[in-house]
Amino acid sequence: MESLMLFKDINWKSFGIVVAIMAGIAIFFAMLIIIISRFCEVKGDPRVPEIVSHLSGANCGGCGHPGCEGFARALVEGKASLDDCGQTTKANKIEISNILGINYSGGEETVAVVACCGGIACDDKYSYQGYGSCISQQLLADGRKKCEVGCMGAGSCVDVCPNFAIQVHKGVAAVDKDLCISCGLCIRTCPKNLIKRIPKSAKVYIACSSQNRGKDVMDVCKAGCISCGLCQKVCPHDAIHLVNNVPIIDYGKCTGCMTCLEKCPRKCIRKC
Repeated sequence: MESLMLFKDINWKSFGIVVAIMAGIAIFFAMLIIIISRFCEVKGDPRVPEIVSHLSGANCGGCGHPGCEGFARALVEGKASLDDCGQTTKANKIEISNILGINYSGGEETVAVVACCGGIACDDKYSYQGYGSCISQQLLADGRKKCEVGCMGAGSCVDVCPNFAIQVHKGVAAVDKDLCISCGLCIRTCPKNLIKRIPKSAKVYIACSSQNRGKDVMDVCKAGCISCGLCQKVCPHDAIHLVNNVPIIDYGKCTGCMTCLEKCPRKCIRKC
């Protein structure tokens, strides 16, 4: 009964006026916001969504930008190169270049390889018991391997690969060529700079980065390159040369004859 009496005491006419005023104020501010947003709207470049439609859509971040849309905006602003994206096909890159109004002949497709074959074949300086990361190991005495450029096998590259193309086998990382999208995330993550890009058409690669003399390599690693130069001597196409004790392959000359792979005494020239 008391609640009913309270409703009777309400001045419904005044209440209606208050509600109408508040509704009017709300509508006024809503219209004001709409008008201001129309005048202050920052219009995006219409080429951005068109470029995004030609990108892979993986949003892997390998290009160094926040996803494919961020990469597309950077392309439009002239702050990125089409070659920064390793996953978009050559045909689509040419389509994007037409949208941008630039010339693009298209670079050769690449894949990542790990230039190390040490792993369990390479001696350790110490037994690491901390957090399982190559980056954290690198902070402790320049890594746990006696070879200063030896893969530590903790899998920091595995963690960042968006396509699950990397696995650690026998203490050293290995890239699956068929799964690699050449995004470059593993390259930027490796604290030893062991991961390199090579042409996707390549048949062999050098799985060692040590610049030490042969004797010094043999003292710490059972698999590393000893700079014997045999690969350089036997190559019938002059495609391999020792540079700072490391064999370097000229993929423009290499025919994939496998002579170097067969003759390498340490088996650190690997088939792709």
